Amino acid sequence: MVENVILVDEQDNEVGFMEKIEAHKKALLHRAFSVFVFNDNNELMLQQRAKSKYHSPLLWTNTCCSHQRKGESNISAGKRRLEEEMGFTCELKEVFSFIYKAPFENGLTEHELDHVMIGKYNSEPVVNPDEVEGYKWMKLEAVKKDIENNPFEYTAWFKIIFEKSYDKIANFNF
Repeated sequence: MVENVILVDEQDNEVGFMEKIEAHKKALLHRAFSVFVFNDNNELMLQQRAKSKYHSPLLWTNTCCSHQRKGESNISAGKRRLEEEMGFTCELKEVFSFIYKAPFENGLTEHELDHVMIGKYNSEPVVNPDEVEGYKWMKLEAVKKDIENNPFEYTAWFKIIFEKSYDKIANFNF
């Protein structure tokens, strides 16, 4: 199945649709989302990307992220992808959005208007091995220190999103 992304302008207005890989090759701005799921201990669930991923394999990142489909709300997209990747769903709240650009060694570039969402979940996921190699729960301060000490173990977009969202997600009340 061909996966399309929603091309947007800087105000998040739809301007078209394009096949995902082509949009990443051309570094065109498109709509995306990033989900951060916490437990009652205020630990963030991190995902290790599957070894078979076409970019950033085996790197650690936020709980899940992807692209909205035509006609799909940000929250619906986040819940869909949580189920597809991590095997669960939970209530999500959108915290903020921002634009970032992250080029990769393979010639692709993430240029996204990213909607950051937060959820709460206290059980263990049932990960999809095609998407996820593993997961772990970590306190935000520990994640921050680990990114500083081991930056090459994390996805480019997660490092950007984490830095931009740290204060917002650290002080978020469910």
